[in-house]
Amino acid sequence: MFFMPSDLPRFDVDLFSDEVLSDPHPTYKRLRDAGPVVWLEQLQAYCCARYAEVRQVLGDNATFISGKGVGFNEFLNQAFEGSIIQSDLPQHTALRNALGDRLTPKGMNEIQSYVQAEADALVRAAVQRRKFDGVSDLAAVFPLKIVGELIGLPKEGSDQLLAWGAANFNVMGPQNERYERSLPVFVECFEYIKWLDQDPNRLRQGSLGAALYEAAEKGIIQRDQCPRLMAAYLVAGIDTTISSIANAIDLFGRNPDQWEKLRERPTIVGRAYNEILRIESPALGFKRVTSRATELAGVALPENADVVVLYASANRDERKYSDPDRFDIGRNAADHVAFGHGLHVCAGQMLARLEASAVLTAMATQVARIEIGERKHQLNNTVRSLESLQVTFH
Repeated sequence: MFFMPSDLPRFDVDLFSDEVLSDPHPTYKRLRDAGPVVWLEQLQAYCCARYAEVRQVLGDNATFISGKGVGFNEFLNQAFEGSIIQSDLPQHTALRNALGDRLTPKGMNEIQSYVQAEADALVRAAVQRRKFDGVSDLAAVFPLKIVGELIGLPKEGSDQLLAWGAANFNVMGPQNERYERSLPVFVECFEYIKWLDQDPNRLRQGSLGAALYEAAEKGIIQRDQCPRLMAAYLVAGIDTTISSIANAIDLFGRNPDQWEKLRERPTIVGRAYNEILRIESPALGFKRVTSRATELAGVALPENADVVVLYASANRDERKYSDPDRFDIGRNAADHVAFGHGLHVCAGQMLARLEASAVLTAMATQVARIEIGERKHQLNNTVRSLESLQVTFH
C-alpha cells in the first residue's frame, strides 16, 4: 500500500535553525519516531532519519541520485555540478579514479610513520602546555598541516582553509543568515582555486593536487573538472576531521571509564573512532533527488523528489543501536554511516581515520586523564563541530 504526501507525517520545524543546530538530536528523535519517511514542510522535501532508510537511499545511487544537487539551494548545486560529490555514474567513476591510489590503504601506509610522528610531537607539546583549547590548539592544527601538505598547497591561502571550509558547508544549506554571511568567503575560496588552476605548478610536485592535473593530462578526467575536484579536497578533508578529533577529546574527557579502556588497549583505537563518529557524526546530512518514481518504506515518491538524508540521525537510531546515546568504545559501530555509504562513501575516509587514530594513539600513551572545562559549539548548516573546548591534560 502506497501513501501520498498528504498522508505522510508532516514536520514543520526548521532543521537549520540555531535551536536545532545547537542540539539536533532531540529533533532527530522526533523525526525517527514520526515514521520511516516524513514530509518536511519548510524544505518541501521528503526526509528519512532512520538507519534502514538512510542506508537504503545511499545504497541505491541509480534511484536516489546526486547529480541534481546534494545541497539545499540552487546556487550551491550549480557551483558543485559535476564535482565528485555531485555526480553520478559513469562520470563519478572517472572522478574517483583521478584520486588514484593516494587515498587507498596502500597510500596511507606510505605516510603512516610520518603522520604518527607528527601526532606524537603535537600531543607532546600539548602535554607540556597542560591547559589549552582542544579545538584551536590541537584538533585544528593536525588536519590543517597534514592535508595542506598532501594537497601540496603553496603558503598563499593555506591560512584560510578553516574559514573556507566552514563557509562551503554553510553555503550547502538553505539560504538562511549563515548562508548569506558565508557566501563572500565561499566566493573567495573559489577565486583561490581559480588562481591555482591558472598555474598548477603552484602545487607541489608529487602532491594530491598535482596528481589531479596529471590525471587530466593523461585523459582520465577532463581538464575543466580539476577545479571542482580541488574544491572537494579543500572543503571535505579538513572541517569534518577537525570535528571528529575535537569530539574525541570531549567524549573521552566526559567519559573517563572509556578513556581508561582505550589506554589499556590502544590497539582498539579504530573501533573507538567508529564509536566517536557514530555518536557525534560531523556531517549532519545531505540531499538526494529521485531519478524516477519509486517507493521507500511503503511511501510512493515521485520522480524529481527531494529526499533529505540525515546521517547523524541514522547513527543514533534506536532501531539499529541499543542505548544509542551512550558512548561505548566496546560497541561494534563499524556499520555507521558517518562517512556515507555506497557509491558516494567519503573518498578521504582513510586519511581521516589515519589522522584521528594517530592523535588518539599519541594521547593514549602520553595522557593519563583528560579534564574538560567549558565548551561551545560552532553552528554550521552541514557540519556539527565544537568552536572551543577547554582541556587540561594530566
